[in-house]
Amino acid sequence: MNDKVIIKINNLSKKANDTDILKNISAEFKEGNIYGIVGRNGSGKTMLFKSICGLINPTDGEVYVFNKSIKNGAFPEETGIIIENPGFLPQYSAFENLKILASINNKINDETIKHYISLVTLDPNDKRPVKKFSLGMRQKLGIAQALMENPKLLILDEPMNSLDEDSVELVRKILLDLKNKGVTILLSSHNREDIDKLCDYIYTIKAGEFLLSEDK
Repeated sequence: MNDKVIIKINNLSKKANDTDILKNISAEFKEGNIYGIVGRNGSGKTMLFKSICGLINPTDGEVYVFNKSIKNGAFPEETGIIIENPGFLPQYSAFENLKILASINNKINDETIKHYISLVTLDPNDKRPVKKFSLGMRQKLGIAQALMENPKLLILDEPMNSLDEDSVELVRKILLDLKNKGVTILLSSHNREDIDKLCDYIYTIKAGEFLLSEDK
């Protein structure tokens, strides 16, 4: 098993309106594993993911991703994310949306973008604006967005939302293939089957506290 630490969290806490959302969390996530993060709504899962991605500043503690401190809005390198509902410019097509996002880092070409749109069984030549997409189609586009720059770390908050059974099976296969290539994945899901089939380690967040519940 690879012992390379991809994410290191030291004594992370987050308060909001005098409420403890995250309580003194410390953890390490190593290369090439899938980690399940489970807990009820409001338990702190999404806040933890946002902290790792630099989308919020913790009240206390530190997060390191690829040995770099994540603070003051710094987004970790080589990381793909889905947090909450994927947001796109509704008047543009799937390809146009991903093209705009890809222009930020300018790492991939049009053919790569089209490949990842096709990978999630969407049509890269579909000219319809995203506002006409179903929820499941938008979720697939969010997954394509998270994958398209070949990240070494994936942070996926309920990636299976609104997907049909065949699409769920496809995404599971994609994630297992990526794990086998050394990608580290943090995954939350309300579907216990996703967690059981995909995850090497399962953590529970309860009232802001973080516990290793199962080591498979």
